[in-house]
Amino acid sequence: MTIPAKLDRTASTAKTDRSGPAASPRVKLYRRRIAIVHPDPQAGERLLADALGAVDRDALHGILSQLVKASAMGQRPNQGNLAFMISMMKSIAPKDSIEAMLVAQMVSIHVTTMRCACRLACTDDIQQQESITRALARLARTFAAQVEALSRHRNNGERAITVRNLSVQDGGKAIVGNVTQQTNVIVSEASSAAAATDPELLATCEAGEFEQADASQGASA
Repeated sequence: MTIPAKLDRTASTAKTDRSGPAASPRVKLYRRRIAIVHPDPQAGERLLADALGAVDRDALHGILSQLVKASAMGQRPNQGNLAFMISMMKSIAPKDSIEAMLVAQMVSIHVTTMRCACRLACTDDIQQQESITRALARLARTFAAQVEALSRHRNNGERAITVRNLSVQDGGKAIVGNVTQQTNVIVSEASSAAAATDPELLATCEAGEFEQADASQGASA
């Protein structure tokens, strides 16, 4: 009776184990190069490229090089910042080149935002506080715009609409979705329907059309 339970635990451990060959590789900084740490270097590149949304080796190393530069503190790349930025990109999971570039910008803006927050907390100078506060606000707005841009890209350019409360009275109808109103067509159809049921209105409309036609001919003459 205990054997199935042991087998289940083993299967569950195998699923969550990230130390095997299929585990997402890590990136390590050296003085003059970037190393992808994985038992199989080629497999490690493929796994990391898939995780970061890079289409080929050149795109992968280009994104990594840009992230290394954006991670710098004191004009030197920072291993902790780089690991954090790559981890965030993996969690967002870009699906194409546009998402890969946008997500790389997002994590870079976030790191810069937190640097500004640190400087703001460490200064007592009023002018520096005001300058850093303005920069912090701009960075925060940029990050929010990037999140919205990513969402719209993933939704094919459409904004997501969330309906929280919806009440419909007896006999009423509700439409949830994209609704395009064509006022001129609706008014024209309504006028035609009304004229068809009202002889006096029909005669008035015809008289008006004749007057408009005569005026047009007089103007052209």
